[in-house]
Amino acid sequence: MDGSPTGSGEPASLDARPLGIAHPGRMFANLPPATLTEHAVRRGEGLLTDLGALAALTGLRTGRSPKDKFTVREPSVVDQIDWTANQPMAPAVFARLCDLVRAYLQNRDLYVFDGYACADRRHQLSLRVVTEKAWHNLFARCLFRHPDPAELSGFVPEWTVLHAADFHADPAVDGTRTEVVVAISFEHQLVVVGGTHYAGEIKKAIFSVLNYLLPQRGVFPMHCSANQGKGGDTALFFGLSGTGKTTLSADPERQLIGDDEHGWGDDGVFNIEGGCYAKTIRLSPVGEPQIWNAIRFGCVLENVPVDPVTRRPDFASQQHTENTRAAYPVEFIPNCELSGVGGHPRNIFFLTCDAFGVLPPLARLTPEQVVDYFLCGYTAKVAGTETGVYEPTPDFSTCFAKPFLPLPPKRYAAMLRAKLERHAVPVWLVNTGWTGGPYGVGTRMELGHTRALLKAVLTDQLADVPFAPDPVFGLAVPVHCPGVPDRVLRPREGWADPAAYDYQADRLAAMFQAEARKYH
Repeated sequence: MDGSPTGSGEPASLDARPLGIAHPGRMFANLPPATLTEHAVRRGEGLLTDLGALAALTGLRTGRSPKDKFTVREPSVVDQIDWTANQPMAPAVFARLCDLVRAYLQNRDLYVFDGYACADRRHQLSLRVVTEKAWHNLFARCLFRHPDPAELSGFVPEWTVLHAADFHADPAVDGTRTEVVVAISFEHQLVVVGGTHYAGEIKKAIFSVLNYLLPQRGVFPMHCSANQGKGGDTALFFGLSGTGKTTLSADPERQLIGDDEHGWGDDGVFNIEGGCYAKTIRLSPVGEPQIWNAIRFGCVLENVPVDPVTRRPDFASQQHTENTRAAYPVEFIPNCELSGVGGHPRNIFFLTCDAFGVLPPLARLTPEQVVDYFLCGYTAKVAGTETGVYEPTPDFSTCFAKPFLPLPPKRYAAMLRAKLERHAVPVWLVNTGWTGGPYGVGTRMELGHTRALLKAVLTDQLADVPFAPDPVFGLAVPVHCPGVPDRVLRPREGWADPAAYDYQADRLAAMFQAEARKYH
């Protein structure tokens, strides 16, 4: 394989026949970031920014396509998969799809990355990512863990990802919904992605695979970020996209373990990935200095507009999408935990971006509330982020990871509850959304206030502070917190019209109760 220390970029000697590709073009395997960047620029896949990052566009698909994701209905998994939330694909349909994708990849230059998921070697998953675009391979190199050079000799992957970005399925004959397809076969240990340039499909497909495999080993898979203090105290941050997982876990005073996907085993927490995939919309060096400084050579920017003359990224622009992203290795964060491993958590935070503006910025959950909030996985969409959304709407994603859960949600909830009981971990609800009114009336919660609240929890500053129940949601809210005005802690007091607060709070509470009843 090319990928030797010379980084020559010459075609590799990798045998493509095990991939079912008898006649590939040139094969480039395990190229270093500099060479992949050169290839991407030469091939017109992206351009270098003034910061040294590679900027690429994904075209029509600027986010994941969950409705185009399928799980192959195979005998070994058919009785375990939750088919109410996972689209089935017949094995014969998958076999035909694989033949079409492999035929498409014939005679094309291909890029190969060999690496691992899971920092805990006892649960490590070896994988091979094959892409037709150099920048997608650089993305994989950013997001997954790298083998030692000696491990590449004779590397045998357990799982393979075939990413054919420009292959377009034909729904009329291929058994897909659109031209896009993401198909996972547990028996063939194969993921096929076609018709989309959005790189996040690669990492989330492997996360879906591990959400099936890790519970079989007694490991709880989690859609969360994680960091640890100087004393080794680990904290977890669950939340959907846009709630602050990456921003809040990138804390200059704590070591980052990982920003998105983790497992919780018998010895503690471990990062599933080797890199970060941060949202960059409105990114600033003041608010998020660690992420800002990670955007340099070796990083991939996705859908961030770039001035063609100055090559400066415009992080404030939504020209292509609000879902602008940066992918970079975790070591680009200066105080990261390179091992990707931490102890059992001492605190867990459920993050929600409440666009109704009625949830308190911090509340301590009871064990029963933990299960309900985990199964509901609440956040809110706001007007303008999706077509047809004109006012705040609740977004419930069970276990904060609905699109990636092959198993029934209650199985993951039972694993969480068992872990919490065994290790006596408190769980906190954190609202990073609106205050003083709903979206369009109120203002977004100040990042400084949220950081102060988290610091107070993590440094035990709330140990002797009294808590009072929220009158609508029954949540235990601290009466005081250093660095945060008391009125911010009680959202009703920040509304100009208390009756309007009552109306919105009652609406959200009713929606939440209706969702929670689905799991009882």
